[in-house]
Amino acid sequence: MTATLRIDERPPRRPRAARLRPDRRERRDGTVTAGRLLARATVAPALLVAAWLAVSLPLLMAGAFRPGPAIVLYVPVAAGTLWLGLRGRPAHPFREGLGAVSWWSTGGVLAVAGGFLVLQLAMCSEQIIVRRDPASYAQFAAWLNEHGSLPITQDRWAFGGSDPSLQYASPAFYQVGDTVVPQFMAGLPLVLALGGWLGGTHGLLFMAPLLGACAVLSFGGLVARLVGPRWAPGGALLLALTLPMLWVSRSTFSELPALVLLLGGLALLYDVRKNGVPGSRAKAFLGGLTLGLILLARIDALRDLLPVVVFAGLLVARRRRTGYPLAAGLTVGAGAGLAEGFMFSKPYLDYLHASLDPLLALTVALIGATALMVALLRWRVTGPRLHRLGAAVARGRLPDAAAVLTVAVMAAFAVRPLVQTVRRVPANADDRLNAHFIEEVQRVNHMALDGARQYSELSLYWVVWYIGVPALLLATFGAALLGRRLLRGGAPEWLLPYAVIVWTTVTTLARPAITPDHPWASRRLIGLVIPGLLLFAVWGTAWAVRRVRRVGYGPAVTRWSAAAAIVLLAVPVLLTSGPYLFARTDQGEVAAVRGLCDRLGEGRSVVVVDRATADRYLPALRGMCGLPAARTVPAATPADVRRVIGKVYAAGRRPVVMGAQPGQVAAYGPAAQAVKLRTRQDERTLTEPPGSTWGLSSDVWISEPPAP
Repeated sequence: MTATLRIDERPPRRPRAARLRPDRRERRDGTVTAGRLLARATVAPALLVAAWLAVSLPLLMAGAFRPGPAIVLYVPVAAGTLWLGLRGRPAHPFREGLGAVSWWSTGGVLAVAGGFLVLQLAMCSEQIIVRRDPASYAQFAAWLNEHGSLPITQDRWAFGGSDPSLQYASPAFYQVGDTVVPQFMAGLPLVLALGGWLGGTHGLLFMAPLLGACAVLSFGGLVARLVGPRWAPGGALLLALTLPMLWVSRSTFSELPALVLLLGGLALLYDVRKNGVPGSRAKAFLGGLTLGLILLARIDALRDLLPVVVFAGLLVARRRRTGYPLAAGLTVGAGAGLAEGFMFSKPYLDYLHASLDPLLALTVALIGATALMVALLRWRVTGPRLHRLGAAVARGRLPDAAAVLTVAVMAAFAVRPLVQTVRRVPANADDRLNAHFIEEVQRVNHMALDGARQYSELSLYWVVWYIGVPALLLATFGAALLGRRLLRGGAPEWLLPYAVIVWTTVTTLARPAITPDHPWASRRLIGLVIPGLLLFAVWGTAWAVRRVRRVGYGPAVTRWSAAAAIVLLAVPVLLTSGPYLFARTDQGEVAAVRGLCDRLGEGRSVVVVDRATADRYLPALRGMCGLPAARTVPAATPADVRRVIGKVYAAGRRPVVMGAQPGQVAAYGPAAQAVKLRTRQDERTLTEPPGSTWGLSSDVWISEPPAP
């Protein structure tokens, strides 16, 4: 019998909580709102950086990188990028089963990132006098701030034309014909230039702490997605406390924008892993674009992106709607980076040809292999057979073997120093300079002199210095267990992050390809090795805590277990980073350069007669003082310098001779000291973690020759 309802009867009134839609009921306790804020806040930095690079690179190529057009174009592009990348209101921003997102989780991640930013701003270094890469990037950005185009002009006219006794090159700045070409990729300088426009030299330098805080925030978002929101604050805190993270985000290193783009891109692709996500195609394109643009900051990131190519191919093979947009975005971003490199950084790429050429060949081969894989998986003859093969692998012993192999690889890196000593015989002038530098560090540390030593066999021990043994063991366990799950067809959300982390970690540890003094060499680890291993370690910790809960212990015990585990992981990290936490280095350089510029004034042409002074100050003289600057060749004589002085006067300008000691300039006029800098610099160690700083001094003397 069908039930009937009289017209004057009303259905029973449900409680208010039952009448609310599910998402509104959840919003009442804040879980959905907190989750959405955490999800969106942790990908927004990568989207904003990608939007800035997408606007600034074409302007740079057109020679019109100026504040007006850049900012006018950036505002709508950034707004559109954020709208496409953050739109949609998924009921559960994070994977089901990871627990509700409380305001403690969201607030904890934001608090860690905010606290990190405040600390790093207070400790920010002022590396603008060129000794190593940070100052080179800063001077690259300073030139873009003032001129908005590349390459850098030599201004030979200011020295009366070409002269065989003059040259214009310096470390990280190549002399190419009548121009000077910066060594590195333009991604970081383009980002730093925005800070320079807004806040001058200090604004330019403060972009490093800001990017570092964004990286910590993005890492917290990735932990929330892959491990669980409750673990996000602890994961962000662990990364923030590591010495490499503290160190790179106090100076202008290219790893900073690269890390923001990488972590944010992985998080964005996690968010669109399901076809039902609103705007998934646009988000997939933005995710690929974000990852591809890493090449604009670091050309060696091409190696790290190889797993993304295969992943995009798998999506296409499975006919997922996000496959083609991901591939398109990755192609556009990587193509932009390669175009900038070959257009503006060709001498640098030529220097790297021994490693870059095989990498480019490997990339082409992998793209071809991926296309073949897609064709085979989609062909009705081979596709079903390959799917059956995959199912057989998941049921077989290969997943267990992969877990054992993971442990074996880490064990091999641990015993590597016992069976190998890595050396590199200098093959060019840069290699010989690097070998000389290593010998100087060995001499200071009272070690046997061997400039060919690379110490790469210690790469795993470098990791242990910075994250500790507990984190490394948990990371190895987590990677082994995750690899086993993936081969068995589980944890699909981990496929891309796992592939990128494992591939980058193994290749980086096998060949760090960096000058091995620390903390300098730690920049190679912070690119992904340390964040990736910490991600595995936090996942392994969460897995263990869940087992404690399943044994029968209550929520209080599991919460205390989780807190104790984070403390256990943090203690070794702090033991290494503690001495550096509040140590300020490279201070006073901004004031020193400003004072030098004021002392020189306008209408001068600077001739630097000392090698070390020219290496350090030529870029600052051009980019920050706005003065033509040249150096004498090693074979130049005082008569050659006097000839150049006469040519400068003939060109209608006033010459200044610059050196490191009064005796180097006194022969051309009264000597006066223009810079007297006394500060601290980073320690340089080779076989143990850094724990202190060294003194640093810089003196500049000038003379103003009288008119002939």
